[in-house]
Amino acid sequence: MTAILGRNDPCHCGSGKKYKACHLEKDEAKARAARAKAAEAAESAAPAAETTEAPAKAAPAAPRHGTRQPWKGGVQNTRGFQKVTAARKTGGGG
Repeated sequence: MTAILGRNDPCHCGSGKKYKACHLEKDEAKARAARAKAAEAAESAAPAAETTEAPAKAAPAAPRHGTRQPWKGGVQNTRGFQKVTAARKTGGGG
């Protein structure tokens, strides 16, 4: 089992640099290539009938929210959200 290195840990190659400055890009590129190869192998192994199926129907839209939401547009009653017309208290202490 290999230890999982963090970005700021010392590099596993022993260079004394941080992992992110030394081997991070190389290791990520190697992992990307392995994932791409595995995905390609999985696609080629899938039967052709499955790949040519018609796409599934989209799920129906979620039901609308049922609670009162006066902050949303089009609502006339804004009792809980009145606009304050009084002047702001400003100035020094006293």
